[in-house]
Amino acid sequence: MGAPRDWPDLPLLELLVSVSEHGSLGAGARAVGMAQPNASRAVARFERASGVRLLRRSPRGSTLTAEGALVVDWARDVLDAAERLGAGIDALRAGTDPRLSVAASMTVAEYLVPAWLTELRRRHPEVQVALSVHNSADVATGVAAGSYDIGFLESPELPGGLHRLEVAHDELVVVVHPGHPWARRREPVTSAELAATPLVVREAGSGTRTALETALGGAGAMVAPALALTSNAAVRLSVMAGGPPAVLSALAVDAALASGELHRVPVAGVGLERRLTAVWIGPRQLTGLAGDLVQIAERSSGRAPG
Repeated sequence: MGAPRDWPDLPLLELLVSVSEHGSLGAGARAVGMAQPNASRAVARFERASGVRLLRRSPRGSTLTAEGALVVDWARDVLDAAERLGAGIDALRAGTDPRLSVAASMTVAEYLVPAWLTELRRRHPEVQVALSVHNSADVATGVAAGSYDIGFLESPELPGGLHRLEVAHDELVVVVHPGHPWARRREPVTSAELAATPLVVREAGSGTRTALETALGGAGAMVAPALALTSNAAVRLSVMAGGPPAVLSALAVDAALASGELHRVPVAGVGLERRLTAVWIGPRQLTGLAGDLVQIAERSSGRAPG
């Protein structure tokens, strides 16, 4: 879905935040390196297009209206998200000789790594990071082969020869379409029911699928899946379209649960919590840029650095 015609661009959002921080349009424009006449015209164009008055103009200067202050609150989130997006894209397109090579499993890469890389870039503006996204099994294999300096994965099953450190916790949740019979149940689904139900799952080797199989007693304890898909988005969309139940990271379904597009089903008799783990080879004590990135990951999750 495309952005509406009156959607403000990032420079305008930066200007509005600067106006809020510096108290006037003139001071805010100077802080972002924009001439005040250009700033006034940019704001006026958006006000005309959107029908929302952002500035209160007077002979003493221009300040934010109540609506403008609300837009600024929203703008901060957008600008933070844009910064995370930029950090992630920079990592994906890094040159052939990066300073730090990172591999991450799909869920970690999609929902956590961009914020970690943003903070790493704030600490080390000159750093080049190359990010590769794989399922958990391939992340572990690549790190073990020396292809990456550091890896982040979700799988509880790790090969030998890797140092590992838990950096965050995650939870798997059972989700269904709101019209599914499980959405009307009053009692939780049991682990035996879950294992006996053909589910929409991630592909073999993904941390999400491995964690689910482990929790239910191993791959042999589950019936064959209804569908095996290669991304969180594909699994989520399948369920939203009325497909069978699925088990996904809470990170991947929080927004759809909040909007009512998916329904969360309680489960009894099985723990679906899991650990997100950093893995590496070489010295046990991780230092340098890789060590800084792991420390950022720990602190972002509220864990004391280990």
